[in-house]
Amino acid sequence: MPEYSIIPKIYIAFFAFFISFLALPGAFAEDGVFEPLSITTASGKHDFQVEVMRTDDEQQRGMMFRHSLDDDKGMLFPFPNERIATFWMENTYVSLDMIFIRSDGTIQRIEKRAEPLSTNTISSGAPVLAVLEVIGGLSDKLGIKPGDKVGYPIFKAE
Repeated sequence: MPEYSIIPKIYIAFFAFFISFLALPGAFAEDGVFEPLSITTASGKHDFQVEVMRTDDEQQRGMMFRHSLDDDKGMLFPFPNERIATFWMENTYVSLDMIFIRSDGTIQRIEKRAEPLSTNTISSGAPVLAVLEVIGGLSDKLGIKPGDKVGYPIFKAE
């Protein structure tokens, strides 16, 4: 029998491994569909571009496997009705500020600098209509506090 080199098998294995990553859409890179959102604080209005996670699959994936988030970007998790929201940071590599928002757009509370890769549960503490994730420390940097108002179409002023 002729001898076959192992090198082609290594190339095939590497190629198959590389292709397997392409089968994970959005797992390692931003999806790139952004919508405007603003937060009005005592220091003024701050504008963001947010990815909106509308489906269960999108909400479960969230910021998993991402390694960065720009200061002017965020991720919004809207719910059909107000509810107690719980999150964790499993497979999330960057620290995040989680901003919990009531149906009228008022910020209920902020979980600052959530620990990357943690499986600890983070709760809204009260019913909210959405959660906004921004890079950890940004709420302090911009002076965002509970009681501030978020501008986005799902929030209705009461």
